[in-house]
Amino acid sequence: MSSTGSTTGATDRRSWLREHSELGVGVLLLVIGVLVLTDALTMDVDITQRGPVGPTTVPIAVGIGLLVVAVLLAVDVLRGGRGEAEGGEDIDLSEPGDWRTVLLLAGVFLANAVLIGPLGFPISGALLFWGSAYALGSRRIDRDPLIAAVLSVVTYFVFNNLLGVPLPGGPLMGVL
Repeated sequence: MSSTGSTTGATDRRSWLREHSELGVGVLLLVIGVLVLTDALTMDVDITQRGPVGPTTVPIAVGIGLLVVAVLLAVDVLRGGRGEAEGGEDIDLSEPGDWRTVLLLAGVFLANAVLIGPLGFPISGALLFWGSAYALGSRRIDRDPLIAAVLSVVTYFVFNNLLGVPLPGGPLMGVL
């Protein structure tokens, strides 16, 4: 076989993969579905429960749903189905992605995850809201920290007091 034949085979393989790239999403959904089901089925739960719905019911339903969607997507792609190309009135698809914004937002969310324990939600939430506004382009240093603090404290009170979902208060626990 000549080198041209092996090059053509590799090109055909890449072309097939490019045309069926949505199978990657199906594989990802399949892996997540298996992980969710494995976690749900190996949960250590209290045997005594009230009613037919226990703590594993929703994760099992979500895991099964993920598996079903993964299989349906794979069948559709293998039959020639293709997702519609993304379009938008204010999106220039020829421009590259804004990785700076993505990385800033990822950093802000990671910082929130690290700081919520020691600082509590009111402070880490304010940093989250302010950092997100900054990452998305707002440069109003006079207004953004105040809005972030108000949003954070209101969110803390709504979850903690009205919804009964305790959030870590941190050092401000006694003040608020």
